[in-house]
Amino acid sequence: MDTDGSSSVTVKLPQKRFYRQRAHSNPIADHSFDYPVRPEDYDWSQQYPTIGDRRVEFADIGCGYGGFLVTLGELYPDKFSVGMEIRVKVSDYVMDRIQALRKLHEGKYQNIACIRTNAMKYLVNYFQKEQLEKMFFLYPDPHFKRAKHKWRIINQALLSEYSYVLREGGLIYTVTDVKDLHEWMCAHITHHPAFERLNDAEVQQDVLSDKLLDSSEEGKKVTRNNGDKFVAIFRKVTK
Repeated sequence: MDTDGSSSVTVKLPQKRFYRQRAHSNPIADHSFDYPVRPEDYDWSQQYPTIGDRRVEFADIGCGYGGFLVTLGELYPDKFSVGMEIRVKVSDYVMDRIQALRKLHEGKYQNIACIRTNAMKYLVNYFQKEQLEKMFFLYPDPHFKRAKHKWRIINQALLSEYSYVLREGGLIYTVTDVKDLHEWMCAHITHHPAFERLNDAEVQQDVLSDKLLDSSEEGKKVTRNNGDKFVAIFRKVTK
């Protein structure tokens, strides 16, 4: 107790070792989730105290431990970004991390949040048509076995949903350390009529190009292991 009678609480960031969980999760399995029936039914103010009548515009799909999500919050203080993570302990960590950051830095990090959900099933329950400006798929699960390729977060059916929630000119960002997965994602997105791939010069001009590789915890691990990294960015177009 302080001398003035108030309690003093030391705020610390959560430690990942208390939130460890296996890296892979079956996105087809029946997990238990609460989700809105329609996007307009979801109360975003429970995630963002200052959102008012504004909307989330950035979505980090499979946000992991939230490193890149935090980077988004810092780079775009006037944009609202959400991380969507299927693993319960990992999403708990991100939620606790954000709450701690808000307490440690008054007035900051009010623009980021994490939701535990299955984006492969419930994405359109959260976002209205053409709501999003950017979607990120950073180091997604490669699901190496051919029988599990249907679990990959990039496929033709899901790309139509991504096109639905992305505005015209909106961007999809992909990063992976697995060459086969990179080629898979590029082939599927390029072949979808709603998207075109940015050329190398356009990628380099993107303010996020140098943040995509190492802002996430997975990206830092790949760097420590001297692994390869493959980046591609795609724009939604009208054809």
